[in-house]
Amino acid sequence: MEQAQARVTVFFEDPFWVCVLEREENGRLSACKLTLGGEPTDGQMYELLLSCWRGLVFSPAVAARMRTDGGNPKRRQRMAASALENRGVGTKAQQALRLQREQGGRERKAARRARDEAEEERKFQLRQEKKKQKHRGR
Repeated sequence: MEQAQARVTVFFEDPFWVCVLEREENGRLSACKLTLGGEPTDGQMYELLLSCWRGLVFSPAVAARMRTDGGNPKRRQRMAASALENRGVGTKAQQALRLQREQGGRERKAARRARDEAEEERKFQLRQEKKKQKHRGR
């Protein structure tokens, strides 16, 4: 049976407001970090989620245990109060974001390496062409 949960955490990280979106599907957690400008209202957050959810780039999924809501309403109230006190990002979400950052770094490094090699090859071909032109006496 496929299960999915999502959680949005908004906190202030000087000088910007940051939104971390966590998505759990079938025991796998992935996260996405958005940097916001000023303090967002509930309406702005709702609009952001509705309009941008499909276009968000989530991190590679990491194994996570699906959270289940406690059946007792008082337990849910205590969990909500502790979530408000414990502002920040969960450890699994931090791992997912770190993996995303590392993967982006590897991709940038590979692209730069390919670009540099292509530039070196172009310069080499240019030098070879100049040698041929000098040898021909033109």
